[in-house]
Amino acid sequence: MPRRRPLVIGHRGAPGYRPEHTRSSYELALALGVDAVEPDVVFTADGVAVVRHENEIGSTTDVADRPEFAARRTTKTIDGDELTGWFTEDFTWAELATLRCRERLPNLRPSSASFDGAQPPLRLVDVLDLVREASLDQGREIGVVLEIKHATYFTALGYDVAGLIAAALRAARWGDGELPLYLESFESTVLAQVRAHGIRGTYIYLLEAAGHPFDLVSTHGAAAPTYAQQASPAGLDALVGTVDGISVDKRMILAPDRLGRTTGPSRVVADAHTRGLRVFTWTCRPENAFLLASFRRGRDKAAFGDYESEWRVIADAGVDGVFVDHPDLGIGFFG
Repeated sequence: MPRRRPLVIGHRGAPGYRPEHTRSSYELALALGVDAVEPDVVFTADGVAVVRHENEIGSTTDVADRPEFAARRTTKTIDGDELTGWFTEDFTWAELATLRCRERLPNLRPSSASFDGAQPPLRLVDVLDLVREASLDQGREIGVVLEIKHATYFTALGYDVAGLIAAALRAARWGDGELPLYLESFESTVLAQVRAHGIRGTYIYLLEAAGHPFDLVSTHGAAAPTYAQQASPAGLDALVGTVDGISVDKRMILAPDRLGRTTGPSRVVADAHTRGLRVFTWTCRPENAFLLASFRRGRDKAAFGDYESEWRVIADAGVDGVFVDHPDLGIGFFG
């Protein structure tokens, strides 16, 4: 039977309530009943797959307060952008495990920030084991939507990104279709490489509302297509047979005008469905800071706006999955 509602995916767990990518964030998302959770994956110096929003960890851990790691603060160029901070690839897993996580958006989410300093980072295997245990405890299949971050960058450093991901999945008994697995990236190259390792799952290509995929820029330079071009009918035609679906910035569905108003969903979901592609969207958040201007209430960025009206446009588009920071709100609305 076809699904009558989209998958509700705990985006990095339940970061509306707990610091993202922490054990308590994932545990809360699972307890609230999400269909899947989404870990972002980067790597340590010794090749361990860890879950962090980015490989730069200055804003999501207490590393800046650790004098023993002060000398590792550096500046790097990641996917064309210059960043200064501390990077996972400069730490072994044993060193990274001594750090403690922090809320990435403390001004918007002070309640979540009250849990700062209590929990260490997690490895991918930790999240996979946690989801498996929750599936058994709750008597239902719960999925993992694994996002591979900065694959071209890590490959240039000498990492076998696809091989490390495949090995981690198989070691945790997630590589052969035991539980629902979705693999996603803003770089289609690494998705093809992981598929070539025989990992069974649903492969989802992430699309930004603007810009170019870095893997294709690295290969084709100025001739690389934009994400917007790949979301066009001709671009979607080219994706058929290479991926199972796309995951788009919600603005690509909402298609706001210059005043932040939407008149209804764009055609991107329908166009993708016509070609047999699934469509996920990110990220459904209730705070004013993340809503289109026409759905905000008041000037407090942290206050909840009229998120249900924005989410209704997304639901009406017929998406197959939504990423949420507040799983209870997502399940209450989309469920």
